Amino acid sequence: MTATTRIHLPLGRGGQIVEAVFIDRPNRFLVRARLGHEVVEAHLADRGRLAETLVPGARLLLAHATGNARKTRFQAVGAWRGRKLVSTDTHLPNRLIEAALGVGALAPFDGYPRVRREVKIGASRFDFQVHADDGRCCTIEVKSVGLEIGGVGLFPDAPTSRGLRHLGELAMRVRGGERAAVLFVVQSARARAMRVHHAIDPDFAAGLRRAAEAGVEVLAYACPLTPRGLSLGRRVPVLDVERE
Repeated sequence: MTATTRIHLPLGRGGQIVEAVFIDRPNRFLVRARLGHEVVEAHLADRGRLAETLVPGARLLLAHATGNARKTRFQAVGAWRGRKLVSTDTHLPNRLIEAALGVGALAPFDGYPRVRREVKIGASRFDFQVHADDGRCCTIEVKSVGLEIGGVGLFPDAPTSRGLRHLGELAMRVRGGERAAVLFVVQSARARAMRVHHAIDPDFAAGLRRAAEAGVEVLAYACPLTPRGLSLGRRVPVLDVERE
């Protein structure tokens, strides 16, 4: 068994998962769904539009939420788009990559045993920074890719000025002599490649190419998603940064 096959995180942090039917989305952090004969509210961590996924009648996966301070009893952790399951928990890919970094399961970051989360650099906060014993470091930003069409993961599903800003700041790190990387987690075992959704955000597409030309490493992994959870899969090409 390889290191990658051992990296698996359950949906909803391992809590009980129930299936419900999507009704509507009153705001970007909340969905309403029919669970049996009851209408329930669930927190939604995905800020994307999810226009292709959250349609009336879609089947949702809800996790029972824990914690007395929560306003909702459930967390929306997934939705079915036809036969495809899409994660609606944007924190899940970050937790997957953190687990992978922690056991050295990502070959591009071999030799960087120390991992820091939520690293503040200037006015921005980046997902991870890994450190080598000789003082070298690499700043890593993780992007969750929930949309896959025809074997190609597409990011983003809404314009992301924050994502564009991050690309520019990662390029600045490289120009300053450090390593930096953006890592796309494509939540589909079927994905053969990943690319920027040009029609949604041409500025991000241009920014990614500029960042790659500056030396920012652009990586993508096709990660199998099932009702049991998300697993680290194989590395796939990022089409937007390949030379034509």
